[in-house]
Amino acid sequence: MTITLISDCRGNSLAPIKDHSFALTLLDGLSSREEVVLAALSAALGSIPHFGGSAGDDNHLTHTHVYYDGQFHNGAAVVVLINTHLDFEVFTTHHLQPSSEKLVVTKVDSDSRRVLEFNAEPAAKEYARLIGCRLDELDMHLFASHPLAVKISENYYPRAIQQTNPDQSLTFYCAVENGIVLTAMNTTSLLENVNQLFQGLNQRLGELLITIGCDCFLRRLEIDSKGGQAAIEEVLRKQHVVGFNTYGEQCNGMHINQTFTGVAIGRPKYG
Repeated sequence: MTITLISDCRGNSLAPIKDHSFALTLLDGLSSREEVVLAALSAALGSIPHFGGSAGDDNHLTHTHVYYDGQFHNGAAVVVLINTHLDFEVFTTHHLQPSSEKLVVTKVDSDSRRVLEFNAEPAAKEYARLIGCRLDELDMHLFASHPLAVKISENYYPRAIQQTNPDQSLTFYCAVENGIVLTAMNTTSLLENVNQLFQGLNQRLGELLITIGCDCFLRRLEIDSKGGQAAIEEVLRKQHVVGFNTYGEQCNGMHINQTFTGVAIGRPKYG
């Protein structure tokens, strides 16, 4: 499929494929197949950057789908390859900083993205202890306010919790493996993070024509709970942002959570 996309794009290209193309991926948010799809896509696309998001369903966690060719599809992915002569940049950002607190995954059901134990204790119980709440208080708002992340090289990649299960396990939105170390993250100013992102994008690309973004729904929950929604919306309008609130984001082969990920496209430059 990807080879056909690239071939079709080359045949109808506005500019050379290399350095002038990017891919957008839209996935069923409850399929739990993002990592498999992204690994195959990343290998096929090579140096072509790509980003995307996993579809949500207003936090019901029961029915997600993607739309293609006049129909809604479950367990499916849509891949769009864009070729342009305009300057663009695929980006991802988050407003989280690491603390000294760690949780080690000591028992996991990888197929269902379910962590059974942290530090050899029931996962939900240990997470509740870490953030200082009762087990029965755990909900999506606390998950948004007390995120976890895995460190790869020098970067931290958020791993968001989806729900607590009756057996005190925790289901995640991203793949989790036995033995990985998750760092407790502190939230900083989301507004400042977004402002810094667009300041850099405008410096590199000039005035933006459009930004296509996938913004994790947990960030939206945080904004709603802390206030400041009007200020964020003003920035997004000014930067011509369109897009989605998502259950997970994708960037260059990585499946991530609690990020704002997308592509910024600069206005045409004349002269």
